[in-house]
Amino acid sequence: MKADDFVDFKKLKDSQDGVVTAFVVGLLMTFIVCAGLGVDGGRLVAARLTLADHAENGARLAAQELTSLRTGSPKIDQQAAHRSALRYLNDNNLTGDISTSTNSVSVTVSQSVEMSILKLFGAKDHLISVTRRVEPRDQ
Repeated sequence: MKADDFVDFKKLKDSQDGVVTAFVVGLLMTFIVCAGLGVDGGRLVAARLTLADHAENGARLAAQELTSLRTGSPKIDQQAAHRSALRYLNDNNLTGDISTSTNSVSVTVSQSVEMSILKLFGAKDHLISVTRRVEPRDQ
């Protein structure tokens, strides 16, 4: 046997080529995912709050369409309430479901929110839906 046939195990054991690169890549991916959760999560929360405001405002506007005020038992004019809520949603470029009764109005608003960073990791758009119900009260 020649001296070239032997493997120097000490050199193989001490060799760490590529370990730092793998560590940096793993760390970078972790930071990107955390940033995505912060950014896209914040966008989802902000969109939900905005939709909740619009649903509540549409329902509140519709619940102001009262009749029979002088009789002491006011009722919601269902057709006028539906028109008011629909007009509010249209004015704000929103679509939703409006449910009216003589005692309450419910408005449901939905919107799809596109993921900006997390879509790099396969996250799809999220559909957010918010419902608000309003009952007129005499106080």
